[in-house]
Amino acid sequence: MNNISNGTTVQIHLETTIKQDQSNEHFVFDTVGQLVEIGDNIYIRYVEENQDEGDIPVTLKIMKDGSVKITRSSQSRLQLVLQNQKKVSSQYKTPYGILGIDTLTTNLDIKILENPLRGNVNADYMLYNGQELLGNYNIRLQFTI
Repeated sequence: MNNISNGTTVQIHLETTIKQDQSNEHFVFDTVGQLVEIGDNIYIRYVEENQDEGDIPVTLKIMKDGSVKITRSSQSRLQLVLQNQKKVSSQYKTPYGILGIDTLTTNLDIKILENPLRGNVNADYMLYNGQELLGNYNIRLQFTI
């Protein structure tokens, strides 16, 4: 990959679908972000605009083993690790305490191409608190320089 250790500006298109109980929510978000390569990992950073919480810094870390770590930091800190066909435990740190959560990733597909640098991260996962299903999530992130 090109030398992007200092970071390069990328255009980001993000679509998220959340299914909880009987409700479905679909969000579409276009923004400018930063892509940085550090060692074997690729980081995509951007700020998500949220009417309730304000601007939320988000980092997607794409790891060499094909897993993805998503970190959202605001008043609460959420860090999810997505590994294809695996259940991974995490913690959701809120102002009210720490909530144990699990992600079961049912689909994780990452494609990164060069000339021009662009890529997709597609992830489908279920979010649990213990045995309780909190929701089904579908993330479709596209980036390009």
